[in-house]
Amino acid sequence: MLLISRYIIKELILPFIYSLMIIVLMLFINFFLRAIDRFLGKGLNVLTIFEYLFLNLAWIIALAVPMAVLIATLMAFGRMSEDNEINAMRASGISFTSILKPALIFGIIVCISLTYFNNYVLPEMNFYARLLQGDIHKKRPGLEIEPGHFINTLPDYSMIIKKDNNGLMEDVRIFSKENQEIQTSIYSSTGELEMLDDGIVLMLYDGEIHELDLNDYKSYRRINFKKHKIVIAADDLMLARRDTSNRSDREMTVPMMISKRANYKERSGRVKSRIGRAFNKVIGDSLVPESLDDALVEMNNYRSEILDNEDLTSAEQRRQDRKLKSLERQMNNEYRLIQNYQKSQNKYAVEIHKKFSLPIACILFVLVGAPLGTLTRKGGFIVAISMGFGFFLIYYIFLIGGEELADRNRVTPLVGMWTPNVLLLITGIYLTLNTVRDRASFNWPWKKKAKDQSNDSK
Repeated sequence: MLLISRYIIKELILPFIYSLMIIVLMLFINFFLRAIDRFLGKGLNVLTIFEYLFLNLAWIIALAVPMAVLIATLMAFGRMSEDNEINAMRASGISFTSILKPALIFGIIVCISLTYFNNYVLPEMNFYARLLQGDIHKKRPGLEIEPGHFINTLPDYSMIIKKDNNGLMEDVRIFSKENQEIQTSIYSSTGELEMLDDGIVLMLYDGEIHELDLNDYKSYRRINFKKHKIVIAADDLMLARRDTSNRSDREMTVPMMISKRANYKERSGRVKSRIGRAFNKVIGDSLVPESLDDALVEMNNYRSEILDNEDLTSAEQRRQDRKLKSLERQMNNEYRLIQNYQKSQNKYAVEIHKKFSLPIACILFVLVGAPLGTLTRKGGFIVAISMGFGFFLIYYIFLIGGEELADRNRVTPLVGMWTPNVLLLITGIYLTLNTVRDRASFNWPWKKKAKDQSNDSK
């Protein structure tokens, strides 16, 4: 049995590597074609480009591994079934569940590896990829000038142009940025931008320069020019690497996100404490309603009590009514804040569950792929990738839909991120039971048609 287990795992490894390489290559080419515009004209060195592409391989691998597991399982079991190896094993007294065990072990190994990758490698690579992308976007901003839009990425100036006529800029306006002792405004009829190896040159024609000393408003100077040159050194345009601790949810490890959730939960607690104090001050009861609607009901009930209280004068009733209106405005803000905090908690909870649900799907894809490959009796790559892509697409649609619903507080993060896996588990169990009970293989339409034609010829 040990020999058979090693044989099945070996049959899975090569298709897995082959499928993973093909899927990663397809996704990488698609990403590269969409990202190539970010490199053009930036003057980036080759190492920086390769670094950016390498950092973005992380999310591609995380997405490709589960699909590669499914395709590899379909190929391996489809080929063994097509060559009657599965039948031979079962005829020797080996049950299908025993044949399935090595494949599940393979899925568990991939699951553990992907879990580690998603928790420690993927967040870091996503983080540095985002920083590098931002730095690349800011490098040499002169090439991204759009007519009618302010360009604020030049070191000392903001610039706007009215029209770009094949490189000749028309109606150019340049303003010095804040924190300058002298405020400078430059207006020119036309201008040209030239890229050099060591900087940018702005050449302006037929214009005026207005300078105002901000320390002495009486000091004002106006200069007319036929030609004016502004040089921005390469040091201001070189790719500057940022180092920041500000991370998004997809750039955090699980402990980081747990800490963030605890922080938002603590903030919500402080808001609820304020709500209790505000109700106690106005109504005399430090209650904390579950929602804004419940709070409005409590305030309306108290308003009715005030109006029905004959011991209060009209002035006292009006004063209490003003307090209630002020409390309503405060409650609108407080409960909106609680809702935002809850959305932030859900966002991190969704990402935490996602880091585990996607690797677990590798095991479930084995549970689906093994009986499906056995029943179809087709081990070719084209058949495997067609069925695998179909199953994975359906799974991923459910996963993205669950993530979206959880982010909007429509369902809990647990339900949103694990429902696709539950559906996958049910499908896998159904297919496995069909295979264990020796149900007939799937009858493909073209096979049935060929068989009917053969019978008619006889």
